[in-house]
Amino acid sequence: MTTIAAYQGDITRFPADVIVNAANSSLLGGGGVDGAIHRAAGPDLLAACRLLGGADTGEARMTDAFNIRTAQKIVHAVGPVYRNYSPENAAELLASCYRNSLDLAKGYRSIAFPAISTGVYGYPIRDATKVALATITTWLAENPAILDTITLVAFSGTDFDTITDSLRAS
Repeated sequence: MTTIAAYQGDITRFPADVIVNAANSSLLGGGGVDGAIHRAAGPDLLAACRLLGGADTGEARMTDAFNIRTAQKIVHAVGPVYRNYSPENAAELLASCYRNSLDLAKGYRSIAFPAISTGVYGYPIRDATKVALATITTWLAENPAILDTITLVAFSGTDFDTITDSLRAS
């Protein structure tokens, strides 16, 4: 049975086989989680991401974790910029990020997600967490016993409280 957990802290230091990067469509780094992951992984990550040629919103790509010693792989998921979509379309694209990331993590035992699209992309954390949990739950029903642990990592205490409340309610 897969455990779904919440954690507050730095995803670049969280021990998981796979960590997810809230990436932009270029996959070449940016601010927030994306910038932190690129800094922690080092210049080899940028070189690897250049070879991927970017990704569309809702898509995900995988690279090695390079200098991030607590993970083996990084999944780069491109979430929606909330204001650019209707709430329904934004939810579909965000769900796609989670599904595609989980699909890429098959063969590993643990994955850690940041709150995709909730930073500068403006997705309300409570709504994004509901989409994440619904998508994860559906994916687990379709893929039982694939992963041991799925962790939702929050950087801020406020986001952690929201994620924790949503986990309790689900």
